[in-house]
Amino acid sequence: VYLETYGCQMNVNDTEIAWAILQKNGYARTKKLDEADVILLVTCSVRDKAEQAIWNRLQHLKALKARRPQAHAPLRIGILGCMAERLKEEILHREKLVDVVAGPDAYRDLPRLLAVAESGQQAANVLLSLDETYADILPVQTSAGGTTAFVSIMRGCDNMCSYCIVPFTRGRERSRPIASILQEVRMLSDQGVKEVTLLGQNVNSFRDLSEVQFQSVAAPGLSRGFRTVYKAKPGGLRFSHLLDQVSRIDPEMRIRFTSPHPKDFPDEASVLQLIQERHNICKQLHLPAQSGSTRVLEAMRRGYTREAYLELVHHVRDSIPGVSLSSDFITGFCGETEEDHQQTVSLLREVRYNVGFLFAYSMRQKTRAHHRLQDDVPADVKKRRLEQLIATFREEAARANAALVGQAQLVLVEGPSKRSVLELCGRNDGNIKVIFPDAELEDAAECGAPGRAQPGDYVMVKVTSASSQTLRGVPLCRTTLSRAAASH
Repeated sequence: VYLETYGCQMNVNDTEIAWAILQKNGYARTKKLDEADVILLVTCSVRDKAEQAIWNRLQHLKALKARRPQAHAPLRIGILGCMAERLKEEILHREKLVDVVAGPDAYRDLPRLLAVAESGQQAANVLLSLDETYADILPVQTSAGGTTAFVSIMRGCDNMCSYCIVPFTRGRERSRPIASILQEVRMLSDQGVKEVTLLGQNVNSFRDLSEVQFQSVAAPGLSRGFRTVYKAKPGGLRFSHLLDQVSRIDPEMRIRFTSPHPKDFPDEASVLQLIQERHNICKQLHLPAQSGSTRVLEAMRRGYTREAYLELVHHVRDSIPGVSLSSDFITGFCGETEEDHQQTVSLLREVRYNVGFLFAYSMRQKTRAHHRLQDDVPADVKKRRLEQLIATFREEAARANAALVGQAQLVLVEGPSKRSVLELCGRNDGNIKVIFPDAELEDAAECGAPGRAQPGDYVMVKVTSASSQTLRGVPLCRTTLSRAAASH
């Protein structure tokens, strides 16, 4: 089987789950397309561009299928994930090229679907589940170097933002039992993984209801200026409990999480407190804003105003000194005026994010926006606005990063830099890329002989220059996460 992944980090995790299931069923994996008997594409539906990439890829695979020698069993092609969920009929009928279609909750069914395909029939399962979390399947980690890993803690989303296809392709929100998450993180720690990112569409509304005694806890409240389209449910162990437990497993393992929803923070003061207190929880937060205009936020059904969002940003910065902030923005949403756009520009200036993900809006079927609103911002206007947002973000990120010049930053080494084998690349606590020369280093603990840093090592780097995306510096010494925290 040959697996190819498109889209978000959840899809990378889903690829690992699908592969774990297939491996148990006697499949071997190949990295070479022309060796494959089965080709599976794990797809994304969030933007139109992501879907176009898949349709184009299928054209290429059509030729591969046609060239397959007669002596071999026919090549089977499967579409997995969000696009399978959204476009099942169209995928099966267009070109008759695809043999298997499996939605995000149907990966356990892959061996059966592939067996049906062997007999020459098309097979599909896009049933969404209310309880599938793949909790008992330990994903086979495939991330580069094995220094970092992603652990899925929940699936689906209940927020129903008007632009978003996720609730329709990934179903309702459900959380994995904490015990199974801790088991996976312990296993990764034993394998020498040095950084784990907890993944979910909306991690800070996590609720583990797996045991009866968890079910009596009161529902959390939302703070001033935040509201939600669904009723917060009582019961369950919350995200702060999970974060507390995960961070205790290995003091030398960094913990990150993504993506939270701004509305679920205020009541979770304990989450901010944990980030501030624990040396191994990264002082970095992803706060997806989507727009800087209250009017557009209302149309997007985000559940907060510009003012409430900014108040949260100030609260976060007060609670976690030196925190690094990242965000998502959509430009050109239905009805967005030039004035609305300028408010987003000014929010970027005011908050000064370290990392940003910015996109032009593309209308998705099934969403509330598709039913109720008009995609009325012309493509050329979206393009111009996006360019302005990117330029503003870069300018401000460069300023934010420039403030780190002269400081020592603790960097987790990931491997050689892409541009030069003479340099190493890693990330600091704020998730900003740091590049520095690969040189002989002293060990701060003085227990190791001088030597070169390896992937998975922590290195103290003095920052000498900064751009909007990257820091550069000189390495000072190898150290440990605990030692660096103690000396800070």
